[in-house]
Amino acid sequence: MTNITKLLLLLLFLMTNLQASVANGKNVYLTHCASCHSNNMSGSFGKDFNLVSYERTKEEVKQYIVQPGSLYKSFGYSANAMPTLPLTGQEIDDIADYIDSLQPFKKSMIKKR
Repeated sequence: MTNITKLLLLLLFLMTNLQASVANGKNVYLTHCASCHSNNMSGSFGKDFNLVSYERTKEEVKQYIVQPGSLYKSFGYSANAMPTLPLTGQEIDDIADYIDSLQPFKKSMIKKR
């Protein structure tokens, strides 16, 4: 197997893995987050995830999921309504990937204005 073939296989694996984590993240969203957060700017109790995708890095999203009660002030919120969710480390990574994946959609919508 040539180095180019190995590189292409590695890239294919990484792309497939990222797509899987985004899809898994969407499932986590639907199960644990959708009751409070929209992802289509339709309004909800919590901040829309399209906005979160622009205001927070993936690391910040993960930190907030793990410790919402101790980080809300540093994130500029006056109060915390987000519960600590019973998510695994992988689920937290997946939801952060899902939120991050919303950025291209938001960028395209901003350009159309």
